[in-house]
Amino acid sequence: MRAVWPVPVVALSLTAASLAGACTSHAAVEPHTPARAAKNAATTCVDETFGAMTVPQRVGQLFMGAVTPSKPDQQKIQLMRQYHVGSVFLAGRSSAGTQSIRTLVDGLQAKADTVAGRRVPLLVSTDQEGGRVQVLSGPGFSTMPSALVQGGWSTSYLRSQAATWAGQLRAAGVNLNLAPVADVVPAALGRNNAPIGFYDREFGHTAATVTPHSNAFAAGMAQSKVLATLKHFPGLGNVRGNTDTTANVVDSVTTSTSSSLDPFRSGIKAGAPLVMISSATYSRIDPKHQAAFSSTVIQGLLRKNLGFKGVVVSDDLGQAVAVKAVPPARRALNFLSAGGDLVLTVDPSLIPTMAKAVQIRMAESAVFRSQVNESVHRVLTAKQQEGLLSCG
Repeated sequence: MRAVWPVPVVALSLTAASLAGACTSHAAVEPHTPARAAKNAATTCVDETFGAMTVPQRVGQLFMGAVTPSKPDQQKIQLMRQYHVGSVFLAGRSSAGTQSIRTLVDGLQAKADTVAGRRVPLLVSTDQEGGRVQVLSGPGFSTMPSALVQGGWSTSYLRSQAATWAGQLRAAGVNLNLAPVADVVPAALGRNNAPIGFYDREFGHTAATVTPHSNAFAAGMAQSKVLATLKHFPGLGNVRGNTDTTANVVDSVTTSTSSSLDPFRSGIKAGAPLVMISSATYSRIDPKHQAAFSSTVIQGLLRKNLGFKGVVVSDDLGQAVAVKAVPPARRALNFLSAGGDLVLTVDPSLIPTMAKAVQIRMAESAVFRSQVNESVHRVLTAKQQEGLLSCG
């Protein structure tokens, strides 16, 4: 999501230490160590939960629908419950503070799906970047400076501040932040870059600055047990148009070996649990498809080349002008077919159309069904790592 919204995981083990850049070899871990046993238990719980789910419940885990904290639409919330939606996005500014948000979130969690007698809690996300992109404010929430300001801090200070901000999110019931922005906006482009630079959402103008600060922000989130999301892969720093408000946004600069990918590469190596995919087109990577609908970008560049094994979440596939020409059902199918896992839509009324299309395609195609099952496993694994799944 980007600043037009008045604001702003199969995942690897996300630890603050790993995101701070510590590298440990797993080769020496013996098969029966506590770490291995814990991993097996987590896998078993994910498999157990998945196995007990109906097909509609599995499909629901692939969607994240928006709720407006300042004015929750109960009809849309009920619709998401009807379609077993497994994640929500708190969208639109709220200055009500942590207690008010916690009350809302607790109400949403109480309506989460029950599988085999156990509730499968929601991933609850928001855009809490700082500056002009901070959805949640008011009592209990710090006023966060812009990422451009954060990029001037030492990484140790940024990490400590991010841990504080994440603690505030946890207090409000938010367990997933759609941040940090890992995009590199060249100084020559600056505020002529509509989605990022115009709002000072970048940590800096070079990969050398963005990489350690993006990692520090993510490490702080992890320290306080909030999942972080690197965005907007493979980068929105070299475009001019904002995909939320503009069609046919094209990056004609970025290649699969550009230094602007370094913040993503580094964050993935450190254990980032989620990566958000841009809706721009990258003419030097895949000129025929928008990134969100490109298997070259998601399966090739992100998963194979960069080794990402976590949850791939879309940028908004609901109201963004960049995807308006694509029918809603096709948006979901194209994203999932390309290798995406979690469809984000700020318009939950599109979820029934999208979910039905996914179920139909699953019945028709064993390949697609297998992809969906893998995606559901990734989402459930993220929930397991966040302590949301319990198998007793």
